[in-house]
Amino acid sequence: MSANAPAPRPLLTPGQMAVDYETRVDFSRLRDYRLERAQAALDASECGAFLLFDFYNIRYTTQSWVGGALGDKMIRYALLTRGGEPHLWDFGSAVKHHQLFSPWLPHDHNHPGFLGFRGAVAPSAGLMTDAVAQIKGILTDLGLQNAPVGIDIVEPPFLFEMQRQGFTVVDAQQHMLDAREIKSSDEIMLMNQAAAMVDGVYNDIVEALKPGVRESEIVALAAKKLYEYGSDQVEAINAISGERCNPHPHNFTDRIIRPGDQAFFDIIHSFNGYRTCYYRTFNVGRATAPQRDAYTRAREWMDTAISAIRPGVGSDEIASLFPTAESLGFDDELSAFGLQFCHGLGLGLHERPIISRLNSYREPVEIKTGMVFAVETYCPASDGYSAARIEEEVVITDEGPVVITKYPADELIVANPF
Repeated sequence: MSANAPAPRPLLTPGQMAVDYETRVDFSRLRDYRLERAQAALDASECGAFLLFDFYNIRYTTQSWVGGALGDKMIRYALLTRGGEPHLWDFGSAVKHHQLFSPWLPHDHNHPGFLGFRGAVAPSAGLMTDAVAQIKGILTDLGLQNAPVGIDIVEPPFLFEMQRQGFTVVDAQQHMLDAREIKSSDEIMLMNQAAAMVDGVYNDIVEALKPGVRESEIVALAAKKLYEYGSDQVEAINAISGERCNPHPHNFTDRIIRPGDQAFFDIIHSFNGYRTCYYRTFNVGRATAPQRDAYTRAREWMDTAISAIRPGVGSDEIASLFPTAESLGFDDELSAFGLQFCHGLGLGLHERPIISRLNSYREPVEIKTGMVFAVETYCPASDGYSAARIEEEVVITDEGPVVITKYPADELIVANPF
């Protein structure tokens, strides 16, 4: 960029409601983009159809969502066929609701479905047999009954029933993750909005982070604020303090936070389905030299990695910039996995690319414009129990990475100093 060239405009964070006076998320365009990407992935595969149980893939292809208690019960599924509109099987009255409010799905492509609540109704009851027969009928009408069917995730009895009724079943998850890898402008806008919501939550956390507050209270505060902002799912919040920081436990407890604790948090939620994964580390009241040093090193690893991220760079090149497992006190990279790595974000928390010393040397991938992923670093302190954890979400543009996690993290913040 020349010295006189205007600085690029920031990525849009326009607000959550549709308005008539600004260009914001175009949900019709978003639906079209996602279905076109999924259809292209199907066309490039050996399959005649994808049968999808992964609820992120269901949302991506059918533009439908039923979460909460039903989100992980393996009773919702979608069938994407070559050249056809997707079919959706959903739970009870949700079918009629889709027919009324989701006109992009043909009325007769919404079906009631129930497979047994992950085995609570035994396969011997025949529900899976009936479901596979119905799918077979649809594919037979389209002349696709002899083509392989790709499945992303599946219960073993359902897979066995597919095979018993003559289907060749192959993996569809790799194709669907390929489809979801490159984000549209609408997807990026939703992720940027989701990150902006967490920016605000961290402001509240810093104000509340005082001796006597419990980790669980911080989690409650964050969840309440996110739902007030309009989050549709607070998937998880890690709150880790004091002697719990090293080794990293990836959870939260009722521990009372004490003066001088180092504490880090990870806020994972979604806005219109699009996830955040957003760590920040703070100290409570005061900070020691080992705690500050740990933070400085974690920040240096972060900045070195982000500076190397460009379209065309290999994931192995980025992974090589992270410290080794041995240097962090672990026996091998598998034991240290997740402390120094990158992972794709989108409808799912862990999409492509996954960049780490564990996998990226074996099978490097090319960084591409339109990818969105989180970069995570972790540094244990020399005191033996404190640690710093930082995470930034980046959007890959033609000019390089744009960081969308805005809460300050260049230096260690001491909350409510004494």
